[in-house]
Amino acid sequence: MTFVDGPVTVRTPASSANLGPGFDALGLALTLYDEITAEVLDEPGLEIEVSGEGERDVPRTSDHLVVTAMTATFDLLGERPPGLRLACANAIPHGRGLGSSAAAIVGGIALARALVEGSASRLDDRAAFQLAVDLEGHPDNVAAAMFGGLTIAWVDGAAAEVQRLDTAVQVTAFVPSVAVSTEKARGLLPETVPHRDAAVNAGRAALLVAALTVAPERLIWATEDRIHQTYRADAMPESYKLLRQLRVEGIPTIISGAGPTVLSFARGVADRVPEGWSVLELDVDTEGARTL
Repeated sequence: MTFVDGPVTVRTPASSANLGPGFDALGLALTLYDEITAEVLDEPGLEIEVSGEGERDVPRTSDHLVVTAMTATFDLLGERPPGLRLACANAIPHGRGLGSSAAAIVGGIALARALVEGSASRLDDRAAFQLAVDLEGHPDNVAAAMFGGLTIAWVDGAAAEVQRLDTAVQVTAFVPSVAVSTEKARGLLPETVPHRDAAVNAGRAALLVAALTVAPERLIWATEDRIHQTYRADAMPESYKLLRQLRVEGIPTIISGAGPTVLSFARGVADRVPEGWSVLELDVDTEGARTL
């Protein structure tokens, strides 16, 4: 196996998953990016620099999520490099429901593929997506981060599948200063939900695909959820309060992923931001992870 000379940089978008009723299935890539640069070293060792989001918290060891993803990819390709230098410039907030872990995983896979000459013939996009899902544990965020646009992702047995669609919606993200772990948010979900709520979500998820592609006037109905957002309200009361406020005003709004970020499918609503929160006005990323 031959490694390329010099550094390689990959840009990976943030993502919002669930989008209301599409729990663990729907994802949307957003124009907020992490940029990761990697270079193969001739001597053994691992050098990691981190700037921006997470610079005080993420490990500078092989436990770094980008390195974990790169290592898994190198193993599938058949050989690890002697040493590695990594520089991460992070703009995606950590623990806020905007797909930071998916961006790290997808970015690491893309970097490893870019550092190996001829890797596409041995690890195509389908296999790379499968690896990303295996590492993340669910397909929604990694699908959007890898392919861009609006994605519908699912797992058939053990095989991960994805359908990508184009959408031109604009969003406003309200990002609180306090994180909520995905594990904690998932732990609040019940084992079962009422049949009527499941039926409503199935209909709304189907409508949401149409609303995001051809019928944006349906978004306020299409973003209704009954199977996860209410159950997580106690973990993010301010987020849930803002969600309810915006929806009462007729603004299509959801909890982004596991939260606590609140995402509105609208512009001109930044004045609703609670004190201490930040606002990001974003478009849909159409490319997914790419080598710069």
